[in-house]
Amino acid sequence: MEIKNICAAGGGTMGRQIALNAAIYGCNATVYDIKPEVCEDIARWEEQYLAQRIEKGRMTAETVAGIKERFSIKKDLTEAVAGAQCVIEAVPEIFEIKRDFFKQLDAIVGEDVIIATNSSYMVSSLFADCVKNPARLANMHFYHPALVMKFVEVVQGPHTASATCEALMEFCRRTGKTPIWMKKEIDGFAANRIIRVITAEAKWLVANGYCSIEDIDLACENGLGHPMGPFRLMDLSGLDLVYDMMRAGYEKTGKKDDLHDMVESLVKQGRLGRKTGHGFYDYE
Repeated sequence: MEIKNICAAGGGTMGRQIALNAAIYGCNATVYDIKPEVCEDIARWEEQYLAQRIEKGRMTAETVAGIKERFSIKKDLTEAVAGAQCVIEAVPEIFEIKRDFFKQLDAIVGEDVIIATNSSYMVSSLFADCVKNPARLANMHFYHPALVMKFVEVVQGPHTASATCEALMEFCRRTGKTPIWMKKEIDGFAANRIIRVITAEAKWLVANGYCSIEDIDLACENGLGHPMGPFRLMDLSGLDLVYDMMRAGYEKTGKKDDLHDMVESLVKQGRLGRKTGHGFYDYE
């Protein structure tokens, strides 16, 4: 199957960027979010982003007009998925919310529509019982920011047909990405399992007073050549997302990660990272 029409379900940072990237590369892309205020924010963001592309000479007005024709925003899920060959789930990283969404989606779309979850840690087999024909269900994990980062992980669960992964791999390539195909599921997939080890050690060093958050980031950036250190990366990803994953781990194991309470406090203060201008760092 050649995927030309997609719906990104969830209008947060990832969902909107995945959809707009697809539209830029010639696909018809719809973003779905149930909240009117989020839909309004997506419309403002799209207008500003594309206007900046024109101002910087990256796109012509004609190119932008075509992208706008291919990009749409819907508050009704049935309308949003109409005609979609692939629905990419990008709702919050909360297990129950995802399960409820997949059940709702399955009642609307046909059994041949590919369903991909953008979850960064939850494998698709956790939701296989929520959909008919789970052979069309897989992980397709984009990296933030999805408009810029080329790396995508396509993860094949024991229920996933190879044809589903082939279609997702081809979709990624046609939309400017460089995907890898993981033939078996594992939580965290490839890149996040590696960064998880680095981040855990970074948090332990800070929590135990060996050095500061700034020192850790400088060590990774200037010593290891990383484009950004783990704390700057968490700010970029969003501390609300980081906290959701920390909390899920705590509920599962009963053990808090190092800096769990610090991240919880930052989230409660509304310091969610770059998107709010404040996180571990201030970005004003």
